[in-house]
Amino acid sequence: MGHTPDHAEGSLLTDHLRDLTIKESTSNDDDLTFQSSTDDVQQQSLPLWNRESVSQSATARRRRRLAMNSQHTEMHSSYVRPTEDIFNANDSRIKEDIIGIVMQYLSDEGYHASQAVLYDETNVKWKEREERTIEVKRLKKAILDGDWQEVEKLCTKPVVKNHRSFLYSIYKQQYLEYIERREIQKAFTFLNKRLKPLEHLQTKPNEFKDLCYLLTAKSIQEAPSFKNWEGIMGARESLVDQLQSMLEFETADRNGNRYIPPNRLLTLLRQAVAYQIEFSRYHPKVAPAVNSLLENYTSFVIPNASSRTLKGHRKNVKCVEFIGEEGREIVSGSSDNTLRIWGTETGECHAILEGHRSRIWDVSTTAQGGSVASASGDGTVKIWNLKDTLPICAQTLTGHSGDVYSTRYHPNESHIVTGGYDKTVRLFDIVTGTTVKTFSGHQLAVTKTIFNPLGNLVVSGSKDNTIKFWDIVSGLCIRTISSHLGEVTSVEMNSSGTYLLSSSKDNSNRLWDVRMVRPIQKLKGHQNTSKNFIRAKFADNNLIVGGSEDGVVYIWDQETGEVLQKLRGHNGVVYEAGWNAKQGMLASCSDDQTVKVWYYDEKMPLDT
Repeated sequence: MGHTPDHAEGSLLTDHLRDLTIKESTSNDDDLTFQSSTDDVQQQSLPLWNRESVSQSATARRRRRLAMNSQHTEMHSSYVRPTEDIFNANDSRIKEDIIGIVMQYLSDEGYHASQAVLYDETNVKWKEREERTIEVKRLKKAILDGDWQEVEKLCTKPVVKNHRSFLYSIYKQQYLEYIERREIQKAFTFLNKRLKPLEHLQTKPNEFKDLCYLLTAKSIQEAPSFKNWEGIMGARESLVDQLQSMLEFETADRNGNRYIPPNRLLTLLRQAVAYQIEFSRYHPKVAPAVNSLLENYTSFVIPNASSRTLKGHRKNVKCVEFIGEEGREIVSGSSDNTLRIWGTETGECHAILEGHRSRIWDVSTTAQGGSVASASGDGTVKIWNLKDTLPICAQTLTGHSGDVYSTRYHPNESHIVTGGYDKTVRLFDIVTGTTVKTFSGHQLAVTKTIFNPLGNLVVSGSKDNTIKFWDIVSGLCIRTISSHLGEVTSVEMNSSGTYLLSSSKDNSNRLWDVRMVRPIQKLKGHQNTSKNFIRAKFADNNLIVGGSEDGVVYIWDQETGEVLQKLRGHNGVVYEAGWNAKQGMLASCSDDQTVKVWYYDEKMPLDT
């Protein structure tokens, strides 16, 4: 089975010409097996930043000063986490609360039409709503026209069937019209047949007595209860108004007519942000002004110190990732064929995952941290279940011929995309373990594969110097970027899917506008010309982090492309670095067989 060499193989030009004319080398990695000659204390004493190598522009200095407005407070050892256990999102009462809160906000902000649509969708089925609207219109018209036969028929419909008080009002109107027209015999019969059984629903104490008196009175206004009688048409219009009020009250009653505290949505959102601030690793020295709710609050910090050095791997560490969004653990993959699970806070090794027969090139975790996928030189991807006390291999995905260099979970976590030495990109169904789709088109090995945030595109980087965008449904390549002058070693997208970050052996990381497919920033300063594989990733607050062959972790300003920080401490090539927003920490892996965890220590200087 083929393996790509990890040692330097001549100049960039020589590499490029050889890749165009011959197949990739299949020699073994030149794995480093030395131990660090200095201990952690000595490494901590080394300067972690270098005034001559980081940008000294006014913008860079201002960003570094801004990063000093937070203080490290450690993570709370115990707190209630926002899991599904807090409340059942499928509980009908909770759903009613959420809808009520949203409707309150829409009303407060003047979105009355949207509020009405939301009410209709959540409280009345569309067909019932349409039927109800038609019945109400017919009933109103029948009342105004005095078509009491039609009114009688519509009164059997659900819209007023159970509203006996309104039925009493309708019968009272009919009776008064008989009296007005001096049809006394009809009025007498109607009084006994229709109104007498509903006498208890009279709206005034002596109303039914006055109705009886009207059989002998000269005019309706003679009866005290009807001294304000408006005449037939006026009374009909009042009856239609009564119907409308009754329906509006019923609507409010169906909505629960519950008291919702003012500005409830805004109150809950402010509480959520306050919670995020309170339980973050860094507390702002100045009250923060949050300008977006699309992502969790994080203090702007630039790591400047190593909190832990994780030792245990017997060969170089190719990949590292915080497990899940919480990031309470870290997973690393090594050329010693194992994965290790580490405690982020303690640095302890919680588990060693064995089963691969060759080095681990890449890892990916699910959002909740229940599973880890590992891509290996043995041609397989393994799915590890971390939910049990002892992690186990739940699935082994096969199909690639040669090393699998990359793996990434789909946003829905039911699929995985992989890329490898065989030049193909594969989409796997995790449940069945089968290949759903194969994307072919790269001329050389595929080094990195990812999904866009929506999950409808796959993006791949290759040793053929190109980046390809694939439509996940059709399997077609819809776009190719060919601007890099060297092998593409990694690709990443930001959380909104607007920017693409690529790393290449042309010694650059590039930032691309995805919509326009144009480069907007070139990040330099690091070294990436020969090793497999140097990778870069997005971090919070418009930062980009990445590895380098000079053994330094680089941190760039996404807006300007300037180097804001260089973290020194590794004794060999740094392959990649990854940031976790919840932990506010950075993890890096290296040829020196270690993983380092970095944080911001306000006691140590930042070059400002």
